[in-house]
Amino acid sequence: MITLAVRIRLSRVGRKNEAIFRMVATDSRTPRDGKFLEILGQYDPRRDPPKIELKEDRVLYWHKMGAKPTASSYSLIKKAGIELP
Repeated sequence: MITLAVRIRLSRVGRKNEAIFRMVATDSRTPRDGKFLEILGQYDPRRDPPKIELKEDRVLYWHKMGAKPTASSYSLIKKAGIELP
């Protein structure tokens, strides 16, 4: 039986020099921009101030199911005002 090591991390989308990032729940073994389980939100660093849109209920669901956020995604989750237990 194979178990997934689920991570909450950023995936880069957008054109060259105009990056936008999606926050996704994905298996830790997949590439950065590879397959994902679910899109949890979006981060646009090019706006002033940077725009963070997250689905709070889904972020909490995946965290409750054992998904561990990366350092960058954890920082964005905190900036969005979501408290992880």
